[in-house]
Amino acid sequence: MPEYFYADRLFNALEREEPAPGMLLLAAPGMLAPDFARTVVLVLEHDVDGTIGVVLNRRSEVALFNVMPQWADLAASPQALYVGGPVSPQSGIGVGVTKLGVDISNHPYFTRLANKLVHIDLGAEPFELADDLESMRVFAGYAGWEAGQLDEEIRRGDWYVTPALPSDVIAPGGADLWGEVMRRQAMPLPLFATFPADLEDN
Repeated sequence: MPEYFYADRLFNALEREEPAPGMLLLAAPGMLAPDFARTVVLVLEHDVDGTIGVVLNRRSEVALFNVMPQWADLAASPQALYVGGPVSPQSGIGVGVTKLGVDISNHPYFTRLANKLVHIDLGAEPFELADDLESMRVFAGYAGWEAGQLDEEIRRGDWYVTPALPSDVIAPGGADLWGEVMRRQAMPLPLFATFPADLEDN
């Protein structure tokens, strides 16, 4: 298989958006890196020092109640721990959807990512957030890129950058989030929504 065969015929031919907190990184069809094949990554931080994000569509078999029981009642169904990425898998990262009318800018435990989407300080007591959160997920670990690394991967065609919706973070367990995000993009991307993670499965 030619390296980056997908890049020059798809993502590189499309208008690009810049990565920023609250944006999604949508893995290219045929992504060669197995850790990121068919993944949807929510960007939490992006600056001159690098980029941090969490993979939204990698659910583990671990119940959130078994590792962080205090957050289980606020978590979206299925109440599982999600695998945010290969870096620092022992660390927990909270991402949530706020209720309407919540003043995110003045909230002591929320960092705004996008409309109603927040990065949650898990050092807070859950009861302090119960009135402000519609739902949330907890991710084990994160995906990280050094300065300039993600920009190079985007130029190469590995990732498509698109705005996140609150529903992306709390998508049902059986949802094909990668396919759903692909289907809501401009043509021709919806045509690739059923592209398999492994070409041998096609």
